[in-house]
Amino acid sequence: MGNNIIERLTALDYAIVIAYLVILMLIGYRASRTKKDSSESLFLANKSLGWQSIGFNMWGTNVGPSMLLAFASIGYSTGIVAANFDWYAFVFLFLLAIVFAPKYLAAKVSTMPEFMGNRYGQSTQTILAWYALIKILISWLSLGLFAGGFLVRQILGIPMWQSVTVLVLFAGLFTFAGGLKAIAKVNVFQMLLLIGVSLTLTILGVIKVGGLSEIYNRTPGHFWNLIHPANDANYPWPAILLGYPVAAVAFFCTDQAMVQSVLGAKNLEQGQLGVSFIGWLKILSLPMFILTGILCYILYPGLKDPAEAYMTMVTNLFPPGMNGLVIVVLIAVLVGTIGSSLNALSTVFTIDVYAKKINPNATNKEMIRMGRITVVAGCLFAIMMALAIDSIKGLNLFDVFQSVLGFIAPPLSVVFLLTVFWKRTTRKAVNTILSAGSAFSLGVGVVYLWILPPDKYTWWPHYLLLSFYIFAFLSIVAIIISLLDTGAGAVVADTSHSDDSNLTKPTKRVWLSWGLLTIVMVALYIFFNGH
Repeated sequence: MGNNIIERLTALDYAIVIAYLVILMLIGYRASRTKKDSSESLFLANKSLGWQSIGFNMWGTNVGPSMLLAFASIGYSTGIVAANFDWYAFVFLFLLAIVFAPKYLAAKVSTMPEFMGNRYGQSTQTILAWYALIKILISWLSLGLFAGGFLVRQILGIPMWQSVTVLVLFAGLFTFAGGLKAIAKVNVFQMLLLIGVSLTLTILGVIKVGGLSEIYNRTPGHFWNLIHPANDANYPWPAILLGYPVAAVAFFCTDQAMVQSVLGAKNLEQGQLGVSFIGWLKILSLPMFILTGILCYILYPGLKDPAEAYMTMVTNLFPPGMNGLVIVVLIAVLVGTIGSSLNALSTVFTIDVYAKKINPNATNKEMIRMGRITVVAGCLFAIMMALAIDSIKGLNLFDVFQSVLGFIAPPLSVVFLLTVFWKRTTRKAVNTILSAGSAFSLGVGVVYLWILPPDKYTWWPHYLLLSFYIFAFLSIVAIIISLLDTGAGAVVADTSHSDDSNLTKPTKRVWLSWGLLTIVMVALYIFFNGH
């Protein structure tokens, strides 16, 4: 059955889309005419964020339309097992709140490279800045563009290369016009709108199927198990138990886009409560996102591509007018994500690399020009990466996101965990893992995804287990280098910036919030593993 939404659009849908685009253009034009305060973009809300803002900001960063499409895809093909990637996250969010956040805030840093630079010196900060650039290009910009291109291809029925080109040009237009700042101001509203659309879609689907009991009766029993057997081809429990933490530590505890909300907290307690709040919000992924795919499995079986599950539900269940609203919400949030990625890429390269290493005496005009060159280069790179990701065979959309992150994450997880938990870690070990270790991890990823893909070469372990093996190998290498690096030139972490004995202890409110969340998560795992 077809799910080309363009064929089902009414005059009302077109009117909604056009009106929204006109409003965005006007906002972008007005923003470009106003005087911008550059310092405002460097620090998150002057360290004034409360726990609600922190939770919503982190959730908005983590849950975009790309993840929504991916969760619906795996819900369609496998059931609720994808909930592990949101529910299991509470363990690592706890690690961020109780272990990492106190150290970050005590060190009074604005970025992750700065935190590591304080501890090991400028060389580590520079290497981590380059790593951050690669991570922005691949995990945020390229994957975000791929998800956007996939969505536009479904909506308009045009080839992927045209989809990603249109999306990059549209995002770039807002970036240059100054509309990105204005879009960011309404980002929470857009997320709430996205949630509203998803909940509406779920409710319509449940009604059409005939109720929750009917959903359960018309799906395979394993669809409702969070934990799958060790011999499961898709998501064996050892892969999730051991492999997912590698990506989760890197994503939740060390990624600038995620941690920045915590760095902008009014105080440590508000930051810790905010991280707890996103843990509570993540429970909603099952009823709002994954269930959509399961409902599609019942109502519209036999899809050629499970990644089309979400749009199939939209085009068949939403009344006239709602289709236009869905297009508006999804593309707006995607363009905002891509624009943010371009802006972050340009800022990091221009300020941390170009102005410090390449041209220390650069004028403001030269920095602006380099920033624009970086944006253009980032666009071209992202288009090529999005097309390369689209060519991957044998993986569903969700696996693409998780596997790519799984090869970026190991070096970051190793150096941050060792820095925080083992004071004997040396600069040589950290720099080696961030440089040579990163090249090794990304090289394995390229071989796995493109050169010797797992659909043809079945001897590969599960990609999550492969990520864990890389993490374990790099950890051993880092420990050996640190133990052997005992000469006069050995540099261990400088902890004077955040003496552990002086770190603020979590308050009773923080412990209560995390205690309740832990009880709820354990109960959910018990409930959804009764088969």
